Amino acid sequence: MPRSLVGGDLAGPEMAQPYMKKDDDDEEAVEYSPFFGIEKGAVLQEARAFHDPQLDARRCSQVITKLLYLLNQGETFAKVEATEVFFAVTKLFQSSDAGLRRLVYLMIKELSPSSDEVIIVTSSLMKDMNSKTDMYRANAIRVLCRIIDGTLLTQIERYLKQAIVDKNPAVASAALVSGIHLAQANPEIVKRWSNEVQESVQSRAPLVQFHGLALIHQIRQNDRLAVSKLVSSLTRGSVRSPLAQCLLIRYTSQVMRESSMNSQNGDRPFFDFLESSLRHKSEMVILEAARKITKMDVTSRELAPAITVLQLFLSSSKPVLRFAAVRTLNKVAMTRPLAVTNCNVDLESLMSDTNRSIATLAITTLLKTGNESSVDRLMKQITNFMSDIADEFKIVVVEAIRSLCLKFPLKYRSMLNFLSNSLREEGGFEYKKAIVDSIVTLISEIPDAKEIGLLYLCEFIEDCEFTYLSSQILHFLGNEGPRTSDPSRYIRYIYNRVILENATVRASAVSTLAKFGALVDTLRPRIFVLLRRCLFDTEDEVRDRATLYLQTLGGEVAIGNSEKDAKDFLFGSFDVPLANLEASLRTYEPSEEPFDISLVSREVRLLPLQEKKAPGKKAPAAAAAPAPVSAVDAYQKMLSSIPEFSGFGRLFKSSEPVELTEAETEYAVNVVKHIYENYVVFQYNCTNTIEEQLLENVTVCVDASDAEEFSEICSKPLASLPYNSTRQIFVAFEKPEHVPAIGKFLNLLKFTVKEVDTSTGEADDDGVEDEYQLEDFDIVAADYMLRVPVSNLRNAWENMDPDSERVDEYGLGVRESLAEAVSAVINILGMQPCEGTEVVPRNARSHTCLLSGMFIGDVKVLVRLSFGLSGPNEVAMKLAVRSDDPEVSDKIHEIVASG
Repeated sequence: MPRSLVGGDLAGPEMAQPYMKKDDDDEEAVEYSPFFGIEKGAVLQEARAFHDPQLDARRCSQVITKLLYLLNQGETFAKVEATEVFFAVTKLFQSSDAGLRRLVYLMIKELSPSSDEVIIVTSSLMKDMNSKTDMYRANAIRVLCRIIDGTLLTQIERYLKQAIVDKNPAVASAALVSGIHLAQANPEIVKRWSNEVQESVQSRAPLVQFHGLALIHQIRQNDRLAVSKLVSSLTRGSVRSPLAQCLLIRYTSQVMRESSMNSQNGDRPFFDFLESSLRHKSEMVILEAARKITKMDVTSRELAPAITVLQLFLSSSKPVLRFAAVRTLNKVAMTRPLAVTNCNVDLESLMSDTNRSIATLAITTLLKTGNESSVDRLMKQITNFMSDIADEFKIVVVEAIRSLCLKFPLKYRSMLNFLSNSLREEGGFEYKKAIVDSIVTLISEIPDAKEIGLLYLCEFIEDCEFTYLSSQILHFLGNEGPRTSDPSRYIRYIYNRVILENATVRASAVSTLAKFGALVDTLRPRIFVLLRRCLFDTEDEVRDRATLYLQTLGGEVAIGNSEKDAKDFLFGSFDVPLANLEASLRTYEPSEEPFDISLVSREVRLLPLQEKKAPGKKAPAAAAAPAPVSAVDAYQKMLSSIPEFSGFGRLFKSSEPVELTEAETEYAVNVVKHIYENYVVFQYNCTNTIEEQLLENVTVCVDASDAEEFSEICSKPLASLPYNSTRQIFVAFEKPEHVPAIGKFLNLLKFTVKEVDTSTGEADDDGVEDEYQLEDFDIVAADYMLRVPVSNLRNAWENMDPDSERVDEYGLGVRESLAEAVSAVINILGMQPCEGTEVVPRNARSHTCLLSGMFIGDVKVLVRLSFGLSGPNEVAMKLAVRSDDPEVSDKIHEIVASG
């Protein structure tokens, strides 16, 4: 809420009183809002006061305040309502009350009137823009520049130029800020103001100088030489405003970065200016200069002054300065820990800081900069510190300890002891997983830490509540335990899991026991006794594993020619794609000749994909028969058989193929989007339709610059693509977990072309590199939603938690019909229409549509859409969402609002 709404002219006794607390002696004293319980309809009725011949300024101010509150809370006004309010508000220009006039400006700006309505209020605003009252002039400029288009802008350009050089700082600053906004839509007009803006940069008013510098840089930002000249002239002069000085430091570091990239001599102009800024009287300028210097490629001598001023801020009485300093030093410590060692004494004092964020940054910085002699002392201090911070901070500390231990491997005992004690404390899954991963890493990297680390892990699984971690530790124990000096000490811990745990952990424990039996001959008879006991387990998987291991290790079933072949079969890496193995087993006919797994193809086989069809042709009837395995399951099997993608987890959804080429082109390419919790895999199905060509080294270069939340992690190109064959290229991206990240992907097919003799089928030895532009495609919000039908949505709606319900109204603008609006919203959400509600009756003025689906993370979502026509083809919609997770309900509203 703008400050003007709760203070100054607006804060009358009746409006201010509800903000006050009740008597301090009252045990039930609470603060409550003056807007509690207000409704849009009632406020619109109150807005009729704007039409009164004798305006009550105080009452009108209260009504506008309520209207602004509703708008800021996300309340939407129908077109008719917004128009009525706008015309009513324009009548308030006849009042001379200053406080009311400020609210009128705010209301006009918030309503964002249409182009035909703007004309009505323009004359009043232009009159105020030339008023003798500075407050009217400044606010009128801000509002006019927000609501007018380029045509009207040329009419008031002369007034805006005058305002930029106005003696009143508020008016000049308003004009400059408006110029910054206008430069985005009308850059050519704003560029004509350069002389006036340049003059404002020399102003004595701090805000005017700050806004003037921001605007002049925006005008010249595409001219590198002009920006360099601007920075050069200002660094030699005196910029009085601390805010402008911070901006100048940023622009200076940008120029330095660009000049160092373009010059071979490594000269960094302007560095003296940055260093002199470290001695500025304003703390924000000092911090900004120090941050920029620490991010640059400078020598230790050049870095020292920045570290010194940051060290001084560590002992500041202001928490924000301490936080900014320790955060900057923490980043420096990641790349140049020696430069921060002089600050260690000050950092140790911050470990007991009342602000936990500061304390966490201090301890992680110390862990990066500490020397070997200080490790034990740090471990003692951290032990007392850990109980007071949240899990997310504990994970940061654990990761820092892991890095420190790898740096000083001789100190592994104290650090492993700390990690072991942390495992016994209360904590969530992510925290415990971070500790387990750290111990596993230390065991793998430091041979002397293996036995003590494995014992710590064994002690943890005795009382571990997380199935995933128990299984992970048992698998690791099976790999490392048999190679220790005394493998028998771990058997008790493993067999306890068979007795006490759930089926998943029991199955993992059986496999671990078998590894000990296979690798440690002296323990094999005792292991066989334990495995035979597992034959009576209640779970099929446990019994089947025990049977397989007993018969294979006991020699009852021959696998290969030696005992090593049996061990490799049981515990070696499985390099056969599961989809290929399944297909081979289905086609195998029982006979005297046994099934030979070595004959199974190691190449990833093509799934039955939708063939590219010419327009008007139908697929053969046989091809229409659905496979017994769902598309997602088939894709899951194929992707999990590829080593690069096997660790991506469960596949959530696979899209229909999206065509990236025109029909009848020389190369046919479509893409299938595979969605995981943390990853997205693009499967490009490529077909070579030219008989005289062989394509080799085929890859797809994906430009994800328009999809900022995605980062490419691997790709799997094709070695060759013969004529009339369809093969796959895979490109994998990482994305934030549980976040419906969206973006556009640009695609370029690159390959080497070799001419083929069609009579012999032989290809030339020499090839020519070529490329082929593919169509772009998008990841949209609907890609994260599965269409899951519900037979009786109304019952399912009632059975879902009402607290998860989120309701809001939206204006969908002008649509061809109500049916077109319904179809558009269904496509945006990607959900399944229920009970035939996607069909809109002819000539209907309103309609209700019911949708269901499963959001990524397996969250069930139900939606009720209520549509109505509020004007000539103007569609309004009410969206009600219920789900298993209230946060997902909010995300559905965000998707609709942004769609």
